[in-house]
Amino acid sequence: MPDWKKKLTPEQYQVLREKGTELPFSGKYVNHKETGNYMCVACGAELFSSDTKFDSHCGWPSFFKAKSQNIELRDDNSHGMQRIEVLCKNCGGHLGHVFDDGPKPTGQRFCINSVALDFKKENDEKTKNESK
Repeated sequence: MPDWKKKLTPEQYQVLREKGTELPFSGKYVNHKETGNYMCVACGAELFSSDTKFDSHCGWPSFFKAKSQNIELRDDNSHGMQRIEVLCKNCGGHLGHVFDDGPKPTGQRFCINSVALDFKKENDEKTKNESK
């Protein structure tokens, strides 16, 4: 098992390993618009496509669909609320929560901490091939 305190920044550790939450509207991916994939910052598992990102005005990056093979959902009854926690299936890192108030087609809103994510810009192979 990795030494998470050495691998992660203190803020990443607080969110991913201690189930913390970053301040709303403070994360670098809240208004991020590039095309690509959002990965777990701890282990690199692919979690969300930019095609599923939308502006929910909640203060955290929001997605209407996850790469279901790489996430795990758990009941979270902390802080006097009933929520569903979203975790990275590969490393167990806390990512955020999912709610049933998102857009079609899923009706879900995966509300995810920016600090738990890394972004991999899409390689546009078609453009590369056309320029040869």
